[in-house]
Amino acid sequence: MSDDQMDVEVEEPVLELTRSQRRRAEADNIGDSAPREGVAIFRPVERAVLVALHASGSSSHDVDASLDELDLLLDTAGGEAVGRIIQKRDGPDVATFIGRGKVQELRDLALELDADAVVFDDDLSPAQQRNLEERLNIMVLDRSIVILNIFADHAASREGKAQVELAQLTYLLPRLRGWGKALSRQAGGGATGGSGPLRGPGETQLEVDRRKLMRRITKLRQGLKEAAKTRQLKTKDRERHGVPTVALVGYTNAGKSTLLNAMTGADVLVADQLFATLDTTARRLELPDQRVVVATDTVGFVKKLPTQLVEAFKSTLEQTLGADLLLHVVDASHPEAEAQVLAVDRTLAEIEAHELPRLLVLNKVDAADRDVVVGLARALPDRSVVVSARTGEGVEELIARIAELLPAQRRVVEAVVPYDRAELVALAHREGEVLKEEHRAEGTYLLANLRPDTGAALVPFATADPWAVEDD
Repeated sequence: MSDDQMDVEVEEPVLELTRSQRRRAEADNIGDSAPREGVAIFRPVERAVLVALHASGSSSHDVDASLDELDLLLDTAGGEAVGRIIQKRDGPDVATFIGRGKVQELRDLALELDADAVVFDDDLSPAQQRNLEERLNIMVLDRSIVILNIFADHAASREGKAQVELAQLTYLLPRLRGWGKALSRQAGGGATGGSGPLRGPGETQLEVDRRKLMRRITKLRQGLKEAAKTRQLKTKDRERHGVPTVALVGYTNAGKSTLLNAMTGADVLVADQLFATLDTTARRLELPDQRVVVATDTVGFVKKLPTQLVEAFKSTLEQTLGADLLLHVVDASHPEAEAQVLAVDRTLAEIEAHELPRLLVLNKVDAADRDVVVGLARALPDRSVVVSARTGEGVEELIARIAELLPAQRRVVEAVVPYDRAELVALAHREGEVLKEEHRAEGTYLLANLRPDTGAALVPFATADPWAVEDD
């Protein structure tokens, strides 16, 4: 081939689209500033002013403590708090949350401190957020979007990422109007010039984006339902084989992952930051009486946890409902330990796990004042164990307490079940593990590993009561 021939560029054939194909392509176009699948909706913040409402019925201490936590949240999200404003009023203003006069004060402070955003400690309505951005002329965020961004950064598993994206899109859906000019332009046709036909105004980009988000939300929910089914099957398999479950719950950064590592020798990620662990982790824990249990650790809680996150993570959090025992891990060195316990209690109540057997674990005692720890143990209603997951202090005692509080161990039952009691054979298969089965003249011979409640139905036909033998 000659050089002249090599220099010749071959033009790709242009495919002609039909009018309906062209309209669909235009309608599905999304501008650069519009949200896409899997894209974090948090806009980066460098310097922010924190804003809180001191409503009637709350104390100054509670407001300051909540702002301190928001400061930590913002730091975890990569921003810096450079100032604070607290508005004292009976309740939030419908239009601007803090009232017209305070908005001007907030604008002046943001300009003085060269802030690029203001972050509210409570949820803002879409209208409040739009009104504030118009009047302040800088970015306006609320506590929920900061937490959602942290979750998006820390989610590692496929299910965790899907849960966070679902929460993000649920938060974003009613706020599409404020997502920039790209969401308000016309994406369809209009009246065409020349001899072209007249068409309707088409869909606004806002309508297109809303439809696409709804499709994505539906797809995410379906995927999470399938993941939940898989998890339920694994849980049922553990129950059938008599493996008890211990679930670690608690406030974020209370040291749950460190404690799980200390108890099981696992290598779960440990970091001194909020929401370091989002994905559920299950590890094998051997008790002093040789029983083996499964210890699980999942997302930590926080005050004012966004409703979207509670809903998105509900299937994961609901694993605690199947636990035989909850270990409520508390950072005993934190000045707001009692308030954090109450926040966790509220979230457990939301998922209807507050009635489960519970053991309070006062962690980080190596960094706490001992008198404070004693007072905390007296103030909290649940029975407690004092530990330091970092140094190992009290961990053996904790494992011994777990063994005491867990239900009685499964035992192997040997029985000959009459043929007219075939439902007992089915019960053994359904609720336990049948090790051997033979059909004999006098009935069905079973050798099965069963829980005490299931085994009690077979004991009348058993060669011996294994639980009675142990009690002697």
